[in-house]
Parts: sequence; C-alpha cells; structure tokens
Amino acid sequence: MRFTAVRFAVIVLSAVLAGASLVSPADAQRAPETFAPLARQLLPAVVNISTTQAVQARPGRPDAPEMPQAPPGSPFEEFFRDFFNRNRPGQEGGPQQPQRPQRRGQSLGSGFIIDAAQGIVVTNNHVIDGADEINVILQDNTTIRAELLGTDPRTDVAVLRIRTEHPLSAVTFGNSDDAQVGDWVLAIGNPFGLGGTVTAGIVSARGRDIRQGLYDDFIQTDAAINRGNSGGPLFNMAGQVVGINTAIYSPSGGSIGIGFSIPSNLASRIVVQLRDGGRVRRGWLGVNIQQVTDEIAEALRLPGGARGALVARAQEGGPAAAGGIRSGDVILRFNGAEVREMRNLPRIVADNTVGEQVPVVIWRDGKEETVSITLGELPADQSQAAAAAPAPAQPARPVELEGLGLMVAPITDELRQRFSLRAEQNGVVIVEVAPNSPAAERELRPGDVIVEVQQERVTTPAEVQERIARLRQQNRGVALFGVEGTGGQRFVPLRLRGERGAPG
Repeated sequence: MRFTAVRFAVIVLSAVLAGASLVSPADAQRAPETFAPLARQLLPAVVNISTTQAVQARPGRPDAPEMPQAPPGSPFEEFFRDFFNRNRPGQEGGPQQPQRPQRRGQSLGSGFIIDAAQGIVVTNNHVIDGADEINVILQDNTTIRAELLGTDPRTDVAVLRIRTEHPLSAVTFGNSDDAQVGDWVLAIGNPFGLGGTVTAGIVSARGRDIRQGLYDDFIQTDAAINRGNSGGPLFNMAGQVVGINTAIYSPSGGSIGIGFSIPSNLASRIVVQLRDGGRVRRGWLGVNIQQVTDEIAEALRLPGGARGALVARAQEGGPAAAGGIRSGDVILRFNGAEVREMRNLPRIVADNTVGEQVPVVIWRDGKEETVSITLGELPADQSQAAAAAPAPAQPARPVELEGLGLMVAPITDELRQRFSLRAEQNGVVIVEVAPNSPAAERELRPGDVIVEVQQERVTTPAEVQERIARLRQQNRGVALFGVEGTGGQRFVPLRLRGERGAPG
C-alpha cells in the first residue's frame, strides 16, 4: 500500500514537471519515432535543378591571376603593368594567343513538382536566373529539359514545365498561416549537389524580415538548409509544402540552424500567375511610406501607440492620390486587413486584385476616416516627380529654431544652387544643424527642406516658428516635421522640451 502511494506520487509529480496540466494529450504533438514513411512519400516529387550558361573565359590562361591594384602614381603601378603585359598571354605587349571559346558555367539547386499531369515545377528565381539551359533531374536520375514559364524576382519564385512520358509524383501547397513556432518540418533538397537529402527541424520563427525586398515575410527554420537547397520545399507533418527554402544566414555558407523559407500562402499565389500568364500583376497604391514610431504616434495623437504606415508622399497620378490619400495620413487598415507596421502594407496591397475598389481606413486630423481606392498595377518604375509652385523670392536671413538645434532660411537662388535644390522646390531650407542636438540625433542635415510642421504646409521660417510656438502653448511634447531630402520625403519627430544644442 505504501509502495503504491509513493509510486502514484512520483507519477503525478512527473506529469506536472512534464507540463501535462498545461497541454492536453489531444493537442500535444510529439516528435515522430521516424520520418521515414513521410520522406519515402515525398522524395519522388522533389527534384534537382541543373542550369548552364555561357561564361566568357579570360584571354590566355583562364585561371591566371588578375593584375594587383597599386595606388595611382605609385612606382609599383608601372612595374606591375609592364610585368603582367610581358608575361600574360593575350595582353598588350605579351605573347599572343587565339581567343578561347566561351566555357559553360553550371549551378545546382532544388525544386518540386506541383502538377504531375502538366509537369509543373516550382523553384527559386535565383536558381535559374541567367541560365541558357535548365534541366530537371528526378529522384531516379532521369534528366529532362525544362521550359521556363515565368519568374518573379521580387519574391524569388520561378515556375518551370517539363514534358515527359515518365511517371511523375507531385505535392501540394499547405496553409503556411497554420504553421506555428515549434512545429516539426522537413526540408528536402540538393545540398552541395549531393542529391536528394532530407533534414528535419522546427519552425523557429514567423514573419522574418531579412532585408531582401518589400515582401519579406519569411518562415525561419533550424532544419538544415545549405547551398543547393534553394528552391526546395519545406514540408509540414501532413506532407504539405508550407515554404520554399530560399536563403540561409551563415558566415561560412553552411547550415548553422538559421534558414529561411518563402511562406506557401505567398508563393502559391505567385505560382498561379506565373503558370497561367508568365508574369505577376500586383496591386499598386502609389505612396511612399515610413514607420510610425512612438514619437510620431504621440505627435499625431494616434490611439493604440505606434501602428500603421505613415504616408510620406502620395505619388502624383497614383491610385492613392486619386482616392484622396495625402501626405501625413496614417494607413491603419487596407481592405479589412490590419496594417500592424509599415512593412506589412506593400505585401497586403500586392495581394489585392488590380482594378479592385477597396476601402482604406486612415488616421487624419485626430480621427479615423475611410476612403475608397481603385488599385492600379505596380509599374516597373515607381518613381514619379511631384510638381510644386516655385517659392517666392525672399531675403535669405537664417532663423534659429530654439531648442531644436536648427537654423533655417527661406529658399533663394543662392541657397537653391548651394544645396542643389530643384527649381520647383518649396519650403524652408535647413542651413545649419548643431552637433548633439535633437535635429542631429534625427539625422537632419543642411540642405534638407522642411515642407510641413504638424501636417501643415510651411513656406517661411516665420510659419515654422509660429507652428512650434502653438504646439508649445498646447503643451505638446513632439513636433512632426515633413522633410524633403536626397532620399525623398519623410516625417521626422522632434521633441520640443529642452533647450540644449541650439546653434550659437
């Protein structure tokens, strides 16, 4: 009896330590004893991608070293030039040799079949970029010439077609939104050209931005991904593709447990368009945006803190400008989707249909408003020049903005030439920024032009001073400046409290 009670207590304690009270048996997902059945089912649908392209060999020996670079004017500069010209075949003054023919460069990657009947293969754009010839190698080493249906460099997705009587296996896309941090995943691919290789790991993180483009929303995994895995699938335990392996973070080029996959919910929409039309049509709003910081949220009295995307400029002739969105608006929701931060907006907009009319909730003048926008198609070149009336001639007398570390002046011909300002530029130009001042901390520079203060247009230093004085009278702690510089227009929040750092 005593033994039974003790044993029962040990069992209960073990269950508590294992977290049995936190996770029910029905919800718990334990590691499988083996991945073999799943791997056996999936491997035939994963392929190797082999590409070749012409590479121009250097004259003479293609492996000959390049001439070292000496400092201009250095006595070594002429010495190296004479030595290499005398001794490298094909160089001026050296032994002549017939031009060598182009050699063939080869690269390897991975892919997977999503339609066995039509022979549709998905891979990364960077795997086949610039290739003259693309071959798909099946699990049994059968090699088939592939046709490129379309590519999308913005998301690094490419779609191929193979035509063969050989029986093919296919896999399907799953819902990447269902993939949770901690879920088991399998990566299958062609690392280092070794052939079909299976690695297992978990979803390490979601929504990773690795600064590869506007549409970054990667799944991070610790399943081993190496060179050659690019374009291969990331599977969930149901055997569905939840990601396309595309990048690794590694100082050596080998796996250190940080790999990135394009989510299937993004990739599958791209694949459909490339398969059907050979190109991707994305919704386009026509705005330049920036992050809403805590200080910008405070300046705009935005409830809920920093969220949304701040419109720095609504491009002239773009869908946003046509629908009434203007500089200084904060986009909070787009067609029902919440814009949690700036980088979410381009992806949300791109996912909507070109020509569709969508509601956009914005924050303007201290309240929410809804405008209706008809989406355009994202152009290849998004840059558009904004026209503005030329500034009236005024005396260039600098004015100090007390407590902010700025000296400003009206735009004159002399200052326009000094700072290379556009002929139509309007506003108030910054002529001096005090070191260690609030303005310097925000990286304002001489030549930047203040065009707005607290979303009100300004054309003279007196107007800037008046806006700041009014904010101080209202006990506002932050002033929001609309500034145009070499990188375009942006909004800069400056704290009004404190007098340190004013120019002397």
